[in-house]
Amino acid sequence: MSDVVEVPYQQLSDAALQGLIEEFINREGTDYGATEYSLADKVAQVHLALKSGRAVIVYDPVLESCTLLPKS
Repeated sequence: MSDVVEVPYQQLSDAALQGLIEEFINREGTDYGATEYSLADKVAQVHLALKSGRAVIVYDPVLESCTLLPKS
C-alpha cells in the first residue's frame, strides 16, 4: 500500500463530505445486522464515527482517491 495522507473531515465542504460518505456506504455494502437502516441513518452513523475518531478519511496520492478507514 502506498503512503496515504489522513484528511481531517472538517476540512471538506459539507457537500464533499456527504458525497464521500454516501459513496463509501454504497461501495462497501456494509452489513448493519438484522435491522435495515436508511441511507440517512447510515450517513449519520459514519458522521459519528468520524467525529468520535473511530474512522478517518485517507487520501491515496498514487490512486488519486479518498476513502474511509477504521482508525487503527
